Amino acid sequence: MAADEDSAFEVYRDQVDRPLVRLFREYGAPEAHWLVLGMLANVVARVASLVPPIVLGVAIDAIFSGEGAYTLPVVPDAWLPTDQFAQFTLSAALICGAFVVTAVFTWIYGIAANNFAHRVMHAVRTDSFEKMQRLDMTFFDDKQTGEVMSVLNNDASNLEVFLDNALQNSARLGVMVLGIAGVLVYYNAQLASVTLVAVPLMFALTFWFMRAVEPRYVEQREVVGNLNTALENALSGVELVKTSNTEGYETDRVEDVSYSYFRRTMDILKLNYVYRPGMELLAGVAFAATFVVGGIWLFRGPPGPFTATLSVGTFVTFIFLTQQFVAPLAEVSNIIDQYENAKASSERVFGLMDIPVRITDDPDAVDLAAAGEGDNDGDDDSAGVEGHVEYDDVSFAYVENALQDPEDAEEYVIDGVSFAAEPGETVALVGPTGAGKSTLLKLLLRLYDVTDGAIRVDGHDIRDVTLESLRGAVGYVSQDTYLFDGTIAENIRYGRFTGVDHDVESEAMRERVIEATKAAEAHEFISSLPQGYDTRIGERGVKLSGGQRQRIAIARTILQDPEILILDEATSAVDTETEMLIQRSLDRLSEDRTTFTIAHRLSTIKDADNVLVVEDGEIVERGTHDELIDRDGLYAKLWGVQAGEIDELPEEFVEKARERHVERGVEEGPGVERGTLDD
Repeated sequence: MAADEDSAFEVYRDQVDRPLVRLFREYGAPEAHWLVLGMLANVVARVASLVPPIVLGVAIDAIFSGEGAYTLPVVPDAWLPTDQFAQFTLSAALICGAFVVTAVFTWIYGIAANNFAHRVMHAVRTDSFEKMQRLDMTFFDDKQTGEVMSVLNNDASNLEVFLDNALQNSARLGVMVLGIAGVLVYYNAQLASVTLVAVPLMFALTFWFMRAVEPRYVEQREVVGNLNTALENALSGVELVKTSNTEGYETDRVEDVSYSYFRRTMDILKLNYVYRPGMELLAGVAFAATFVVGGIWLFRGPPGPFTATLSVGTFVTFIFLTQQFVAPLAEVSNIIDQYENAKASSERVFGLMDIPVRITDDPDAVDLAAAGEGDNDGDDDSAGVEGHVEYDDVSFAYVENALQDPEDAEEYVIDGVSFAAEPGETVALVGPTGAGKSTLLKLLLRLYDVTDGAIRVDGHDIRDVTLESLRGAVGYVSQDTYLFDGTIAENIRYGRFTGVDHDVESEAMRERVIEATKAAEAHEFISSLPQGYDTRIGERGVKLSGGQRQRIAIARTILQDPEILILDEATSAVDTETEMLIQRSLDRLSEDRTTFTIAHRLSTIKDADNVLVVEDGEIVERGTHDELIDRDGLYAKLWGVQAGEIDELPEEFVEKARERHVERGVEEGPGVERGTLDD
């Protein structure tokens, strides 16, 4: 997809309204008790921190200077001692007690606020991942992995920083500003007007900064996704990079996107270079003005229009509280910085969550096994599945992204395909690469939904059964084998026997794994490894050869023991001898199962019950191997080339393949087969 095109992710991200409000509404509400506890503790801690300056000012005037009465705000005079030493003792006790209360309730506030922040982010991160797992394959066809990782990792972390730091600091700032302003006005409203004169200017500067920096944070978060994609691509393809001698090229690509990230970051920092010093300057001016005006007031009486009296104790209280007032205001820049960063990130998180999922369970969907008429006494989820599969006039058009309605798609890659497979039969699909073979079988798994027509299993439209029961009944071995970082045993058990419902470490489970690997001709090479089945194979199974990875994938499917098998060139990465051994085990595995196999080597499917020759999304020939040889069509020509009976394909076939290759290589979207002839 071109960079200037809007994907579903960008469109739904732009539609997110008040993302941080939504964050608190949807995820903060269930954890509100932690937030309320934290806010109450914060208020107590901040109010307690105001006590020492107030008591100190009163003590200076009443005890040390003797210029005023010993009175404390909100405390009845009758409760206060009249003896000066007793007043001193009480003052010391109040100051020490205030520090203890501040420390204790700050600790309570920290525990509660951090619980709130991290519980919310745990829910956001897991929900985002769960939604990502449910998104249609169409989303992953046109969305870069690095950007998805950026949402799940970087953006979620930004929200965590906001909830963990900015929220705490802003709450502390709010209480301190209101509390200190109230105390200053209470003691001397005229001098307080000098201290607070910078506040409106600070708010004006903050409003300007928020308006100016917000779009720059959005751009920065987008570039982070691009940077992650560039890094992920380079690291995933490091073998190709080295063998192609393109380290310099990849470095240049990462350098370009890194520099783009640098520029976006500098755009933000340029505003910060104005905003942060500006806030600190205004806060400093407020403190300096308070000190100068208050000092003149003490030396020469009320300056200018002021008329109130000012004692030394009150002036000391003003100095201490103004200092406490200035420091939080100077931190506003950090809070705004984290707020804007979190706002941009939350838009991306909710943009991901808002993307609609089209391939879902119908509200009335039934369990395929429960709805089936089979009588299998096994312990697998497909116990009631017989394996009758029917394609009824199936057509499929690939949509460009999640925004496009499938009915608006124009180019059909599958067009009017109909065939049936009885339980226990093997149906082979052959034909040029890009003809639609893999896409045709992915429709059976509902990785994509048919555009027209229907696919039925045991008489049930697959759109009317649950995805879990459908995919649990189908075993899929792809030509592009994927293994997770972990042990060989974990990869073989993956999916079917992964989770708390199975004792994966039991001796019986171990035996089942070994039986599956023996059937896949993998037991010998696994046993020769230093740790055997407990050998870790690295990310994507990089420590194994292509043939070994493919045999592990076949063993994984054998262990699943499905009623329907899909073998998408399952032996494409093995040598001829290993292919013969695997093919023998696959023949045994498919005896009582409905099997669909996409063949690269036609010799592997000559015994299939039905062979479908697919070309340009249509079935152009069908029948047994012998029947198709007798018809002398495309299948016979391909067979002749592979068997060495003819030297090359007729020119009309080659020319048609070139045309198809050019057309599909340019026009087909992701997720649809590409390339030249298989043979």
